[in-house]
Amino acid sequence: MARPLWKGYISFGLVNVPIELRTAVRDRRPRFRLLHGKDLSPISMERICQQDGRPVAWDDLVKGYEVEPGSFIAVIEDDFKTAAVERSHSIDIRDFVPVDDIDPRYWDTPYLTAPTKGGEGTYALLAAALEKSGRAGIAKYVMRERQHLAAVRGVGGQLLLSTLRFHDDLVAAEAEKGRSSAPSSSKELALAIQLIEGLKSEWDPTRYTDDYVKALMKVIEAKAGGAKPTKGTVPARRATNVVDLAERLRQSLAAPKSRPAGSREVPLTQRAKESKRTKAKKGTTKPTRARKHAAA
Repeated sequence: MARPLWKGYISFGLVNVPIELRTAVRDRRPRFRLLHGKDLSPISMERICQQDGRPVAWDDLVKGYEVEPGSFIAVIEDDFKTAAVERSHSIDIRDFVPVDDIDPRYWDTPYLTAPTKGGEGTYALLAAALEKSGRAGIAKYVMRERQHLAAVRGVGGQLLLSTLRFHDDLVAAEAEKGRSSAPSSSKELALAIQLIEGLKSEWDPTRYTDDYVKALMKVIEAKAGGAKPTKGTVPARRATNVVDLAERLRQSLAAPKSRPAGSREVPLTQRAKESKRTKAKKGTTKPTRARKHAAA
């Protein structure tokens, strides 16, 4: 098992829950190095001074901030220490808010947590309470010299910590372009809802895979094995000149939904009708055998 990224406490009120943080996601994309095209030798990247054109050693490097184009100030280690927030081993929960109230744009990186020795009972209690309440604990903590905002949730008996973006990190709504304030007609809205209903399903993340990474790894493995990689084909989208939104929605409803090979394709409009008939049958109760005898 990988080493924990951080150890400390989740604190709220007078309660401290000892935990450790572990990574919850991984980047499965292949990593590449730059090579010399002639002999495939790895390339070393040199740090060159733009003024005298000479290489610069690591010990001679400093971080700088560009205050205006071409004008820099050096920011040294003592400057970072001056600005640093007091480090602690505590994730201090300040508020408990409804999870559904958090705008999806704030969610950033998830981390798994695990209780350390002696904190199993309190950990399980907090996880169960948060999951049942539907709330998340909003907290601040410091890791790797940086302060983070986080939400602590209960998921399946475990505490899941997700870092959050600060409010200042989001683009203001006034600056967003391409948003239309024109209202949709009731007919278009009804058709759109019907299309959504026809495509609704339970969330199953295993249904969605990164096809590009799979295809790229096949190419890499084929080249490593000496074989010539073959290019896969992706079905092209059918071009349409339909401009009217309502007509496009009707076409979408009439088109068959993509299904696994060998299964029967059913247009969404037919699926909606079949769904209504099924509900109607469920609502109809057949007379019991006792009633039949009574009638006889």
